[in-house]
Amino acid sequence: MDRKALIRQYKETRRPMGVFRIHNTVDDRSFVGSSRDLPSVLNRERFQLGHGSHPNRALQDDWNRLGAEAFIFEIVDELPPAEGAGSDPSGDLRVLEQLWLEKLSPYGERGYHGNPKSQG
Repeated sequence: MDRKALIRQYKETRRPMGVFRIHNTVDDRSFVGSSRDLPSVLNRERFQLGHGSHPNRALQDDWNRLGAEAFIFEIVDELPPAEGAGSDPSGDLRVLEQLWLEKLSPYGERGYHGNPKSQG
């Protein structure tokens, strides 16, 4: 295949989307997030942590203290590809992420998220 064909094939390939977790195996704390492109977001998270630039300071501090070997990056759930051109999976991703936040409860001593907003 020529270069243009490879680029076109890459752009047309559906990327897995869903929810990921960064798990601190020493302190059993978790960071949960979602993305339309899981491989890319996991690479970005690793890069930011490795370069000391992750926006979550508590996670970055633990990474610096414990080292990369103390963390597991995992995909915890995937959404099936959206049907139809122009469909927007944003709402489904938010719901799926919220389900995992409720299931794992990564707040306070158990995670790197602030306390969830109170339901009024």
